[in-house]
Amino acid sequence: MTVPPDHRKTPLPFQDPHELVGKGRQNLEACIGAAVRSLRQAGNLTASELSRRSGISPAMLSKIENGSTSPSLSTLQAIARALDVPVTELFRGYEEARAPTYVKSGEGLTIERRGTRAGHQYQLLGHTIGRAVSVEPYLITLTSTSDVFPVFQHEGQEFIYMIEGKVGYRYGNQVYALEPGDSLFFDAEGPHGPQELTELPARYISVIVYPRKPGA
Repeated sequence: MTVPPDHRKTPLPFQDPHELVGKGRQNLEACIGAAVRSLRQAGNLTASELSRRSGISPAMLSKIENGSTSPSLSTLQAIARALDVPVTELFRGYEEARAPTYVKSGEGLTIERRGTRAGHQYQLLGHTIGRAVSVEPYLITLTSTSDVFPVFQHEGQEFIYMIEGKVGYRYGNQVYALEPGDSLFFDAEGPHGPQELTELPARYISVIVYPRKPGA
């Protein structure tokens, strides 16, 4: 969840929450190359031996292991047969990157925000990898009254679901009274944030969805 300066239009360097999520995109070619090298070494095969068994030239095999080329399906089949493994084994590393994110209670990644010092805690519960659309779920916990009310503005859309306590949540010029079971869905480019802490402690889930920038 982004945190712009209170009631100001000029963003601070730490305002963009999307910078918190790792920028590295899982690369299919790199995953295949790492899998081929790992399986070759596990089978005590040299690159020359694998080249001979698979019928793939040493130069091409080197490019594959370095992740610098996109091998054809027939090439992957030949390598898999030479390594005596199913073709799917060569994609394991890439598929593992798509595994679900499992977070035990209280173990979300705590993010430092402007409101943190005022009793506001932000826990990142997961994020997407290598997708055109990024999804960031947060657990927000408000534990003490404060005169600090962060106002957020960022790209994308946001969904809030109230779990505990009561909060007056501002969006634009209106404040919505949120109680357990209430939700709010809005365009995140509009100014928003907790405005009135009616009953504490308060907890709510915030899910931010936004298009990932090319190369991010």
